[in-house]
Amino acid sequence: QWYQRRVPITAGNLNLRMSDAAAASAHHSDDDEVVTPGYVAPAKKTVEEIANLDQDDEALVKYKQALLGDAAAGMTGKPLAVKVTKMTFISAGRDPIELDLSSADISALKDQCINIKEGCEYQLKFTFNVANEIVSGLRFQQNISRKGIPANKLNLMLGSFGPREEPHEFTTPLDEAPKGMVARGKYHAKCKFIDDDKTVHLAWEWTFKIVQEW
Repeated sequence: QWYQRRVPITAGNLNLRMSDAAAASAHHSDDDEVVTPGYVAPAKKTVEEIANLDQDDEALVKYKQALLGDAAAGMTGKPLAVKVTKMTFISAGRDPIELDLSSADISALKDQCINIKEGCEYQLKFTFNVANEIVSGLRFQQNISRKGIPANKLNLMLGSFGPREEPHEFTTPLDEAPKGMVARGKYHAKCKFIDDDKTVHLAWEWTFKIVQEW
């Protein structure tokens, strides 16, 4: 089983409400287009609309100010823009491995094989920018195959994020790579970032190999 641990997902994001059980089940999805169980997409609102809600509730106004932060600085009146710039593989005992997702030739990533030590604990960290509006229900979906045979499917909810000048970062829960002689070998992953509106903000492929040692 590729993803062996079920860890509640938490993130500092905009108005995402999801139970621990629902968050944990995001690790296992039988259908790419099925939203994380227990998650209900909020009504779509602009940053300006959210900021103007319940102006007579002082506590709520302060909460929204803390929540939205400098979101207004990222508003330009243009359509929502989400740019995923980097995916970093993090594991103790070695330097982080960074995949540049901002390259014009992102298709080259599938020809670059990354070695991953069997049984290692790891996390993935995503770096991305959001501009102009709030992205609601941003999810990371990944289909892993080996020799053309499906090996794992991941549908991970990141949350909803507002526009701002500095990049957002999201680190996945700690997980463990497969181990054993049968698990060793090369794998192919097809990934995408998709939101509640079914907009695919980025799609890419990458390759890795499960090995005995780093």
